[in-house]
Order: sequence, then C-alpha cells, then structure tokens
Amino acid sequence: MSAVKSKRMPRAVREQQMMDAAVRTFAQRGYRAASMDEIAELAGVSKPLVYLYLNSKEELFTACIRRESKALVEAVQAGVEPGIPADRQLWSGLRAFFTHTAENPDGWAVLHQQASSHGEPFVSEVGVLRKEIVAFVTGLIGAAAREAHRDPALPDRDVTGLAQALVGAAEALAGWANVTPGVSAKEAATTLMNFSWAGLENLMHGRGWQSRGE
Repeated sequence: MSAVKSKRMPRAVREQQMMDAAVRTFAQRGYRAASMDEIAELAGVSKPLVYLYLNSKEELFTACIRRESKALVEAVQAGVEPGIPADRQLWSGLRAFFTHTAENPDGWAVLHQQASSHGEPFVSEVGVLRKEIVAFVTGLIGAAAREAHRDPALPDRDVTGLAQALVGAAEALAGWANVTPGVSAKEAATTLMNFSWAGLENLMHGRGWQSRGE
C-alpha cells in the first residue's frame, strides 16, 4: 500500500518532502556530517530516489539554500504594508523577519550558519539573499528619508550603508534570539527598532553624530 501511495505522490510534493528532511538534517548535523542516508531515512524514501530527484549532496544543499532564501525574502516583503508611516514599515518588516526566522529555525541555521561557513558555491547563494534583503531595507530607509524631507537629505551611499548595518544587526540578533529561551519575535524586533530608529530619525533630521576634535 505504501509503495502505491509513493508512486502516486506528485514529484513536486515528494521533492519538497525530501528538502524538508534535508534542511532539518543539515541544520542539526551540519553540512559535512549530514549524510544522504540520514536524509532519505527522515524523508521516508530510498537514497537512490534522493539522488534521482536532487542529483548530489551539494546540489541538494544548494536547493535548500535557495528555497529557504526565497521563503525569507517573501515573508519580509509580505510583512510590510505599503502606504503606512516609515517607522511602521520598518517595524513590520523587522517583525516579519524575526517571526520567520523563529518559526523556521532549521532554515535559518542553514542560511546563517551552515551555508556561510562552507565556502563556495554556498556563500554566493547566501550573498544573493543578502543583496535582496539589503535592497529592500534600502528602499525602506530611502522612503523614510523622503518622508522626513521633500528633498532627501541622506545620500544614496549613506542609505545603503545604513541598510547593510541594519541587516547585519538583524542577522546577528536572529541567531541570538533563536538560541535564547523566551525571546519572542516581537521582542527581537523591538530591540532592533530601539537600537536603530532613534539614530535613523536623527540622521533624517540633520542631527548626525560628529566626533569632537577631528
């Protein structure tokens, strides 16, 4: 009976089932220690079937990175409601980010820990994700500047730099929140808003920090 069900299961569904098992295994065992035997067993299929669908361990890991990256970007974009004040847009984007990483800890571990620490081609795959997130955050900060000034006072380079810093802080905070009991997505987002928004608001109103005596 199980064999009949397996044959009737659509390829796309079976493939996602294997990738779910792969993400969990890579996150918990690490890329190098994870084996295709473990992934196949967790997915409830044979190892040859995993190879038939996903070719190799490297290609499987790359497919997992791409799937988790896409899901994260879509979650953040969907979390931001257009037309609301700039601080609310940033808040909703951060909350969507931390909610997604909290609800998908294995996916976040694959992106933030495993992929980033095992060289090419995995680092480049994560780089694509980071560029998308930074571009989105750059747009939010640029919109905030336009909201504060009819002629934006922040140069494009400063806006991009602020976005890079904010994304880096969000990545580090998500890693901490996921291993610290009791830290909610709302709390993590609030922490980063408190850390970043006062500074952003000052910059947008021409009150940037200056070192003394230099």
